[in-house]
Amino acid sequence: MGGGACGHGGANMGAASDVEYGRNVEQPCKREASGDSMATTIRTSPQPMKLGARELLRAYIELTKVRIVLLLVFTTVTAMIIAADGIPPLSVLLPTILGGAMAAGGASVINQYIDRDLDARMTRTSRRPIPSGRIAAVNALVFGLALVTWSVLVLALFVNWLTSILALVGAIYYVIIYTILLKRNTVLNILIGGGAGAIPVLVGWSAVTGSLNFESMILFAIIFFWTPPHSWALALLVNTDYARANVPMMPVARGEEVTRLQILLYSIQLVIISLLPTLFGTLNAIYLVSAGVLGGLLLYMSAKLMREKDGAAARRMYKMSTSYLAFLFLAMILDKVIL
Repeated sequence: MGGGACGHGGANMGAASDVEYGRNVEQPCKREASGDSMATTIRTSPQPMKLGARELLRAYIELTKVRIVLLLVFTTVTAMIIAADGIPPLSVLLPTILGGAMAAGGASVINQYIDRDLDARMTRTSRRPIPSGRIAAVNALVFGLALVTWSVLVLALFVNWLTSILALVGAIYYVIIYTILLKRNTVLNILIGGGAGAIPVLVGWSAVTGSLNFESMILFAIIFFWTPPHSWALALLVNTDYARANVPMMPVARGEEVTRLQILLYSIQLVIISLLPTLFGTLNAIYLVSAGVLGGLLLYMSAKLMREKDGAAARRMYKMSTSYLAFLFLAMILDKVIL
């Protein structure tokens, strides 16, 4: 592993009591390697600096990955608008947003608790609240579990049981199937794990209808097939980080050339699937035109990534894929609200 792996480490469960609530840990750490595994042991600072209330609150909010949660909530609301053929009642909309946000945020927090050793080794993630010592690992775990629990209760009490169960399934999918079983063990981690990010549209659909149907599964498929090219573009940018942490992302396990090809192939599949809502009459002209234009731009950037084998091209693809999903779902909303 590279020298940057030491950075700032988070306390593990055994040492959680040594890291005080809201206190920093000093940068030096020692590593203990056994076989192919590597453990990171953190030494607490003899003069820890206590975080103020504002800084501590900011750290907990950061744990939830707010920007990702907002995108997931946006897809949830979009599915609700499509299912309701317009704006759903606030009595359903508001608790679904709250419950969905807590489920997504809680799952992200638990993910960071489990991955705190990896985050400490990777430059991109070493300043997250747990590895940087701003939040003790055990406190983060309790926070994450509380968020997921409250999400299940809110959705069950104020929406319906199917929506509550789907939110819980999404959290379990992300934490157990992706984080624990797949991420560290197989190059298929993103291919299979992408289902976790697609479940929020099912949450939104079921909140309005109390059931799922073929149309909701098309929305699920759009996000499912969007996840690999989006995540692999990021992996191309931080390939060294993933290699240092022994995470078998596509560029690490199969090489960058194969990754670029897979991004193009999955982008093609994504664009085809994105047209299905109009084929089955779920959405109309505004969405069709938008999906066509956005799909063309995505394919152009994917093809360009095949030719320009540098970080700038990967960064453009990553940003484009993020914008693609946001504008695609915005087009769905406009199509339903205007037409």
